[in-house]
Amino acid sequence: MKIRIAEVADLPRIVEIYNQAVRSGRSTADLIPVEVTARQGWFDQHRPEKYPIVVIENDQRVLGWCSLSAYRFGRAALRYTAEISYFIDQGHRRQGLATALLARAIGCCPRLEIKNLLAIVLEWNQPSIGLLTRMGFQKWGFLPRVADFNGQECGHFYYGLRVSP
Repeated sequence: MKIRIAEVADLPRIVEIYNQAVRSGRSTADLIPVEVTARQGWFDQHRPEKYPIVVIENDQRVLGWCSLSAYRFGRAALRYTAEISYFIDQGHRRQGLATALLARAIGCCPRLEIKNLLAIVLEWNQPSIGLLTRMGFQKWGFLPRVADFNGQECGHFYYGLRVSP
């Protein structure tokens, strides 16, 4: 396994993995799969020197990815806080890939001047909640019934990790 900074050539595979989560209806609040062209701007905003996207690959095939994103972009008082997101190919889950990606992202935070990480998780995504808890994240907030999946409502948890004192 190799973890590296994502390249633009990885974007179709990043989108493919993300769309698996969309179709599952359990891991993201998007209801409709996204197109590669629609995600190009998102990709371009993730400069490796501040908000990287990293991928984990095996035999040159991307199996998962993790991004650090600005939290409430443009609000200067929140400049040391980032949102972390991660997605693993459905055929490679429960193999430690997400753990490796999160560990890499957390390890980069001091260099990136990130003091706090936030993960926003649907309340029914128990595998992700378990992973975040194992990685030291704590429940920092809850928004009840804010997501509506065709009539089935779900809350959002905010899990946070203080990376530096």
